[in-house]
Amino acid sequence: MIILSIETSCDETAVSIVEAFGDFPEAKYKLLGNSLWSQIDIHREYGGVFPALAKREHAATIVPMLGKALNEASLEKDYSPTLFPEQEVELHKILEREPTLADQLITFHKEHGIPPIDVIAVTAGPGLEPALWVGVNFAKALAYLWNIKMIPVNHMEGHVLASIFDIEEDNKLTPIPFPAIALLISGGHTELILMKDWSQYERVGQTRDDAVGEAFDKVARLIGLPYPGGPEISKLAALGRQLGLPPFKDDLPRPMINSDDLDFSFSGLKTSVRYAVADKVNAGGREGALGYKVNAGGREGALGQRELTDDDKKALARDFEDAVRDVLIKKTKDAVDQYNAKTIIIGGGVSANKFLMQEFKRHFLITHPDITVYTPNPGLSTDNSIMIALAGHARLDKAANAAAATYIRADGNRSLTEE
Repeated sequence: MIILSIETSCDETAVSIVEAFGDFPEAKYKLLGNSLWSQIDIHREYGGVFPALAKREHAATIVPMLGKALNEASLEKDYSPTLFPEQEVELHKILEREPTLADQLITFHKEHGIPPIDVIAVTAGPGLEPALWVGVNFAKALAYLWNIKMIPVNHMEGHVLASIFDIEEDNKLTPIPFPAIALLISGGHTELILMKDWSQYERVGQTRDDAVGEAFDKVARLIGLPYPGGPEISKLAALGRQLGLPPFKDDLPRPMINSDDLDFSFSGLKTSVRYAVADKVNAGGREGALGYKVNAGGREGALGQRELTDDDKKALARDFEDAVRDVLIKKTKDAVDQYNAKTIIIGGGVSANKFLMQEFKRHFLITHPDITVYTPNPGLSTDNSIMIALAGHARLDKAANAAAATYIRADGNRSLTEE
C-alpha cells in the first residue's frame, strides 16, 4: 500500500509518500518521498504564528511540496486522463476557500496525471483551523481527481506513533507492552494519555491554562529572545548549567506538582518569571512605561533601570527549564504509578528538547528501571507528514471514498480520546 500523507496543522507544509508492507501495527514502512516547507522565518517577526498568514503560505506551497515528494519517490504517472470542464468546476467547488490553489492543482494534474497512490492520509485536527482546512480540502480534491480514499488523521496520534517508530534501522513501530502513558507536549498541548492498547486512548491529565511549549515561547519573549522561543531558552539554559551560574530566582514555583490529580498549569510559572525579571531590572530605579528592559549589557537605562545581562538570561532560562522538568517528570511518574504503566511515550514539539528528554530517561532509569521511555528520532519530534502516514495506516477503517470524503471536516480542537 502506498500512502500519500499531508500535514498543515500549524506552520509546516509537509507531504510524504510512504509504502506500507503488512498490517498495522506489525507493518514495515519505506519512505519513498518526503518534503517539508517551514514558515518559521515568516512568522518570526510577529513573535508567533498568525493563522491567516499560515493558511496563505500552505495554499502557496502545498502543490510544490506534492511535486517534490512525487519526484523524490520516482512515481511515474499511471496515465493522464482528460480533465473535463465539469471536473474543473468541481475542483473549484472543493477548493472554494483557496481558489488559486484549484488553478495550481489543475495545472499540476494536466502535467503529471495520476500517480499510483492507494490512499491519502491528512491531518484533520487539532491545530489552527484555517491552516487545517487547506490540507483537508486539498486532500479532498486529490481524492476526487484520483478516485481514491482518504483518511482523516488526528495530529496527536501521529506524534504518539512517531515516538515509537524506528526510522533509522527497522522502519517499524517498536512493539511495546501495555498499558502505556503518553506525555504529549507542544506549543498547543500538554496532556497525559493512557493507552490500554493500540489506538485506544484515554486522557488522564491536561494543562488548565498554557501548554508547556507556549510557556517556553512566552518566557523567551519576556527576556527578549526571538520566536520560536523553546530552542532559544534551551540553548541559554545549557550555557547556564555549563557556567554553574547562581540562580536568577531560586524559588520559581512548580505549579500543581503535588496536586491530587494529573493536570498541569504553566501560566503561574510564566507570571513568576515576569515578576522576577521586573524585580531584577527595576532594582535601584523607578519603573518606566514598559515596566522593564531586557537588553544585555547590565548598564542602567534612562530611568535608572538595570538591564538584564547575558548571564542573567542564561540563569533564568536554566531556572525556568528546571522547573518545567520537575513538573513534567513528577506528573508522568504519578500517572505511571496510578495506572501501573509498562511504557512511557513522549511526543510533540517540546520532545525536541534534549535536556528534558535526557532528564526523563535518567530519572526513570533510576526509579522505574523496567520501563522504557520512548522519544522520537531526530526530525520526527516537530510536525511532519511521516507521522501522519503512520496514523493513517492505523486508521484504515476510517478511510472514506472520494464521494464520502466531502463530509470530512477540519477541527482545530479535535480530541485524541474521541477517535
